[in-house]
Order: sequence, then structure tokens, then C-alpha cells
Amino acid sequence: MDTLTEIRRRRAALGIPLGELAKAVGRSDATLSRIERGQIRPSYELVQRILNYLEAQEGLAAPKLTVAELMSRDLATIDPSASLTVAAQKMDSGGFSQLPVVEDGKVVGSLSESSLLRALAQTNAHRLRVRDVLEPAYPVLDAGFPADLLPGLLGRYPAVLVARRGGLEGIVTKSDLIRGLRGTPLRRKPAG
Repeated sequence: MDTLTEIRRRRAALGIPLGELAKAVGRSDATLSRIERGQIRPSYELVQRILNYLEAQEGLAAPKLTVAELMSRDLATIDPSASLTVAAQKMDSGGFSQLPVVEDGKVVGSLSESSLLRALAQTNAHRLRVRDVLEPAYPVLDAGFPADLLPGLLGRYPAVLVARRGGLEGIVTKSDLIRGLRGTPLRRKPAG
């Protein structure tokens, strides 16, 4: 995105009047207006001052997102005693690429498409259960966990589970994170 277009978009998103920004960076309203419209090219130093001011304001006005704000509440789980056929049907019908494995309310592992496909290719697949192809459990995070720390976790795990007061509430997958990041930083404006 063009830096000048970005300046205008960010200023407007924060609700900062042009005059306030002009005063903060030591320029006139008219000069900043012409910069935003692309009529004049500002110096590198001025662009940096403007961006620094906007970033500082974003930090004040925009608390960080939490995993609860990115999670999918459509949390499908599977029991370890389920057959692989049932697991495949559940993954296919829900469009899931992985499922947390939960027994008696406790997360005991996970099931991915990859492990399911490998197991279904075996000659004894009709006798196998989810527990036979169990993979490590996904991390369980508190609903207030900062979303900006997710890229590191999702680089190691295909998903993370979200809990509040010990009860599972949702899941965040890589695609949920990508959807949350589409064109925006991991920040939001406060409600109200």
C-alpha cells in the first residue's frame, strides 16, 4: 500500500483531525492535506514523524486483540474411542483439517488430516480408533491471551484451543489468524 494513502487511512481510522496531526508534526493543515492527496511528496523525515505519531496514537487507542476475538466458537472435538471412519466423516462434513481429541472433558490429544490419511491407508484401518493415531494435544490458552503472540505458536502447532475458567470455548487455527490479520495489524479500536 502506498505510504501516503496509508497515512490518510490510519489518521481517519483513529479519528485524528488533520489539524491535530499537523500540529503534532510541525506542519500546516494545508501541507498535510496536499500530502494526503498526493499533490506533494514529503521528505522521508516528515513521513517518519507522521508514522511515529500515528503508531503512538494507535498504541494508546487500540488495545491488543486477544485469542478470544479471533477464535472460532465452532469447536468440534472427537472422542479417542471413535472409529477412524467416524473421524473422517466428522472432518469432511465440518470442513475441519484437525480435531482436538477430548475424553471426559479433558484434552488428550489431536487428530490431523495427515495422520488420519496415513492410518486409513493401512490394511487394518477398519479396526483402528482415534486413540491409535493420536497426536500431541494443542496448547490451551486463556481467552485473554494476546493474539500478537499467536504466530510463534501457530508456527509450531496447527491450532490452539481457547479456554475460559477451565472450559473450552473455541479454537484458533492458522486460517483464523490469517483472517484476523487480513489487512490489519493485531490491534483493534476500543468499542464505543
